[in-house]
Amino acid sequence: MSLSELPPGSVALAWALLGLMVGSFLNVCIYRLPREGMSVSRPRRSQCPACGTELGWVENIPLLSWIVQAGRCRTCSARISLRYPLVEASNAGLWYMAVTLAGPADWPLWLCWSVVLSGLLVATMVDFDCFQIPDEVSLGGCVLAPLACLCVPGLQGETLLAQFLSADPLGGVDRVGALLSSFAGMGVGAGVLLLIGALGKRIYGAEAMGLGDVKLLAAGGGFIGPGGALVALALAALVASVFGLLNMLRFFILSRSRARGRGRSVGIRRSLRVARLAGRYLPFGPFLGLGIGIVLLAWDDLSFLWL
Repeated sequence: MSLSELPPGSVALAWALLGLMVGSFLNVCIYRLPREGMSVSRPRRSQCPACGTELGWVENIPLLSWIVQAGRCRTCSARISLRYPLVEASNAGLWYMAVTLAGPADWPLWLCWSVVLSGLLVATMVDFDCFQIPDEVSLGGCVLAPLACLCVPGLQGETLLAQFLSADPLGGVDRVGALLSSFAGMGVGAGVLLLIGALGKRIYGAEAMGLGDVKLLAAGGGFIGPGGALVALALAALVASVFGLLNMLRFFILSRSRARGRGRSVGIRRSLRVARLAGRYLPFGPFLGLGIGIVLLAWDDLSFLWL
């Protein structure tokens, strides 16, 4: 029996359950990759971040363990971050979307999509925590992207450059076209951010773009092509601008409320200056990850941007 012959939704549900379990491993990656002396395989067993007690299998059941233990360690009663079940549930949801949007029969495509989405999830959470993007994700993606496109040309199936470079008379994408488009996407993704960083440094006299973001968009461009990389960057910039303004508004309100609480008279200009300085510190990687993920899953639905 082929995947297309299975009951509708059963493949997606089974894949989502597997994604839930993989989400537990992603939590390990998120916690360990940015820390010196740790890796995904060292230490071998998961530990409580507060007391260092090794966790048994009962304490490692995705979602269920966190709920049963009321979000606390069984040994020391320290709080376990809500991030852990959220990452597990998010990965399950992303994997479900991958199968649903690609179609159960096209398993090579949704398998690749799932790996990319999980990598973006890890990059997002690490960047939120540490303002850095692990090379294991970004550089690993740069290596994986051309290999994946060579094996699964459908990854570049909607990319105009891949279609143009392919020898398929019906307008499809072959392995050569997909591979060349992948390299072009990596070049455009890295190049446009390096250019923005150089211009920003020249104008403002300070670093305007981290190399982690450059490497992440290069890896993403390898999967979504050059046009996709530009659209992902535009989406990331748009969403980041909205969140940046909201973040500055939050600090402005916080500054005013603290001043009133201390009985001090602080001018609006000073509050605005504090909000502008404090509110601008947002990692850009999560927004890049969001843009790449949207383009990866919904390229056809974004055609209104250029049609």
